[in-house]
Amino acid sequence: MEGCATSNQGAARILIVFMVSMALALAGSAGAFAGDVNFILGQKMLPQDDWQPVESQNELGVQMSWGKSTWPILIATDLYGSSKEDKDQGITGNTAEFALGIRKIWGHGHVRPYLGGGAAFMYGGAKVDFSGTVVEDTDTSPGAWADGGVFWRLGSHFNLGLAARYSKATVTLFDTDMEAGGYSGGVMLGWGWPGVKRADSHVQTAPKAVPKATGKRQKQGEKRPF
Repeated sequence: MEGCATSNQGAARILIVFMVSMALALAGSAGAFAGDVNFILGQKMLPQDDWQPVESQNELGVQMSWGKSTWPILIATDLYGSSKEDKDQGITGNTAEFALGIRKIWGHGHVRPYLGGGAAFMYGGAKVDFSGTVVEDTDTSPGAWADGGVFWRLGSHFNLGLAARYSKATVTLFDTDMEAGGYSGGVMLGWGWPGVKRADSHVQTAPKAVPKATGKRQKQGEKRPF
């Protein structure tokens, strides 16, 4: 089982590298594509009956939305992982999620709310230490997800926001069916393209016209009437 967990961690690293590389390639496509890559740090709440005392887990996610700049809805490609260890009871629990779906992002300015959903490939694992004897079990299962939130575009490319998510999938650990999905939320920091166009603050104004003289030029030697 330990080899399986190590294999899953290696696959997660490969997926993250692939997603970031893909984002860089799309960002350099001269405006033909649009998207966002956001990193999310937060908490995932699993069902207490299944996961106590490790039901509240730290979560890290990579959320990628991409597609052609003319598409009203983007493709969602997400990767999430969560973990919690209770040293007093010798229990460690963790989950992972690779998700595909669609995501709608509103707005082209600085405030951008979004909603998304789709299918997921879920992983769940648990490890129990009985006085030095370690027992571990893992499982994978298909599932579903939905998310929503809002982020602000800071400057031309950087994103800062809040994210919420719900996922659902059943895994079997130690011959017991357990829910590997749950509710999660966190803060978002990322990068998007194309950049927000800034209004030109140096607006050039036309030079003022010099008024033409309305009177006739005074002839030499002519006295001015007073």
